[in-house]
Amino acid sequence: MITTLSIEALAIARGERPLFKGFDLTLQGGEAVALTGANGAGKTSLLRAVAGLLRPVAGEIRFIGPEGELEAEVARAAGLHLLGHYDGLKSARTAAEELGFWSAWLGGGDTAAAIDQLDLSPLLDLEVRKLSAGQRRRLSLARLLAAPRPLWLLDEPLAPLDADRRTCFGALMQAHLDRGGMILAAVHDPLPIAARIVAVGTA
Repeated sequence: MITTLSIEALAIARGERPLFKGFDLTLQGGEAVALTGANGAGKTSLLRAVAGLLRPVAGEIRFIGPEGELEAEVARAAGLHLLGHYDGLKSARTAAEELGFWSAWLGGGDTAAAIDQLDLSPLLDLEVRKLSAGQRRRLSLARLLAAPRPLWLLDEPLAPLDADRRTCFGALMQAHLDRGGMILAAVHDPLPIAARIVAVGTA
């Protein structure tokens, strides 16, 4: 289980263009960090690097557990969720089928709590293509609850949600932190929970 994320002297580029360098961050259990910065500053790229989907130019990303440093592949495979701009949902499946698929794929179990807490019951028989942007986001968020993992990497998680749904997800985020979880989120709007603000700047 990941209890600490450590980022040291990280440098990331997009193609030939440097995004940032010398980035340091330590995130511990029970903490949330909101990454801020202009469009193109590298917030999404940073999340993808932590998830292992983008290779940094320089620096280290380390995952620490109760017994010490974890192998990065093992930590990423079982210890984190990445929720990006694109939800990865299959439009021809029903919401119930899609949630069941993601729960099984990610090693989760009972989806009842996720359905209840995100008010998905009215959507379960609908094809994903018929869902609104906010409903699709709630379905995507459900995988965080259906397959619990300590580190949540969130890219503009609140963008399609209305005010009530943002408040609801804020409560779920706080509950995750209260259990010792960690949240690293790229944002333009403030998170509905207490979070440390860290700016990601251009190189």
